[in-house]
Amino acid sequence: MLPFGPVMQLGFVVPDLEASARHWAAMGAGPFFLLEHISYAECSFRGQPVQFDMSVAVGQWGAVQVELIRQHDSVPSIYTTFDGSRAGGLQHVGVMTDSVAGHLARLEPLGIRPVQQGSTANGIRFAYVSTDQLPGGHPGGMIELIEHGPAIDGFFAMVRQAAEGWDGRDPVRRLG
Repeated sequence: MLPFGPVMQLGFVVPDLEASARHWAAMGAGPFFLLEHISYAECSFRGQPVQFDMSVAVGQWGAVQVELIRQHDSVPSIYTTFDGSRAGGLQHVGVMTDSVAGHLARLEPLGIRPVQQGSTANGIRFAYVSTDQLPGGHPGGMIELIEHGPAIDGFFAMVRQAAEGWDGRDPVRRLG
């Protein structure tokens, strides 16, 4: 059994969400849905509880989702400690899983451990794992596990549907 399913998301740390969303929209991705100041029910970084302020913009590019991430403060996280955090760059790829906890248990014997994990206020569970730290790994090679559930599956379906037949207008749309 392979350790991960297919990549469905490219996650970029960027210095300016709106400018980056407009750039990717010009490349054919979008529209982008902006979620500002995301609330976490719980989050840990390197095993320690952490609270930070971040926003994301999410758009679809064919079969692949593009996630743009901007952390507004300097609290240590996978986004601020990422080698490309200042200029921006690919920070992770995302895969879906039926159970973050079960998936982490299967990865443990492979030496792959969570670096940052938690859940959002609306129950979306996630874990970023240490694949970028394995031999031959590199910045941008971290994998995010995203757990299927009503909130995330519904949001991702909405993003995909908005991209179908999108005419390029209104590339950045605020939610919440």
